[in-house]
Amino acid sequence: MRKLTDKDIADMIGAEFAPDDNNTRKRVRSELQLSRRIPHPVKIPSHITLDLHMHTIEQAWAEIMGIAQSGTKTATIITGASGILKIKFQEWVRESVLSPYIVSCTPLNNGSFAVKFRKI
Repeated sequence: MRKLTDKDIADMIGAEFAPDDNNTRKRVRSELQLSRRIPHPVKIPSHITLDLHMHTIEQAWAEIMGIAQSGTKTATIITGASGILKIKFQEWVRESVLSPYIVSCTPLNNGSFAVKFRKI
């Protein structure tokens, strides 16, 4: 079998084919529906306020871990002045898989915390 040359390939394709043609690019993009397949970048807020009132422990954990892993730099987390979430949040900051994500956690008042997250 003989090897195809550039001239053979050009003859098979035809003279009308030009891969650098704008019309060809537009037609290919529309056929592949690239504008719908390529997601737009999501803007990550630098600060979030999270109110944990009326949350269960599992919901609170999921929300806090979501913020920690999202790339947000700071958050105000409101646990409430009394209750299990205030105690649990302080435990999570010190002794859980959440702690590597946290640079600092400062009480703002009796039931709110200012949290700075590490970029991981």
